[in-house]
Amino acid sequence: MTEQQLVGFAPEEIDTAAPTRSARLKWVVVVQQDLPAGRAVNAAACVAAAIGARVQGLLGPDALDADGSAHPGLPWAGCSVLSAPAEQLAAIRAKAADSDGVLVVDMPQAAQLTRVYDEYLEAVAVTAPDALAPLAVALVGPRNRVDRIVGRLPLLA
Repeated sequence: MTEQQLVGFAPEEIDTAAPTRSARLKWVVVVQQDLPAGRAVNAAACVAAAIGARVQGLLGPDALDADGSAHPGLPWAGCSVLSAPAEQLAAIRAKAADSDGVLVVDMPQAAQLTRVYDEYLEAVAVTAPDALAPLAVALVGPRNRVDRIVGRLPLLA
């Protein structure tokens, strides 16, 4: 699936009263297991932001508290944050990229080594795909395909 394609839920599929496991699409974020906590959270947040921009119908309605203050809608279909060793993370990204109907968003190591976005773009442009060293990979796709790709990875601890 190319980066430009949008995936998501049709309006009739959105059921905020149903358990997350009943959603047709599954969303997981897999983070490199040995990253320090701050870098791991940064990587997960960055790929999540990119997913949010590409998956239609992912966010539920705003929640209103008892005083009527709005809290922006969160993903109604859920998201599991998992961990994997660096080598396995790269294999997950490659397998997902070859899986029809799965949106893949990754954060190469170069993203945390630069402070200027254009420098990140330049670093990625001169790096072979198998040397990009993803720090996090987010997948959204049919539940059974995503489950086959990530297997039984542990939750990020």
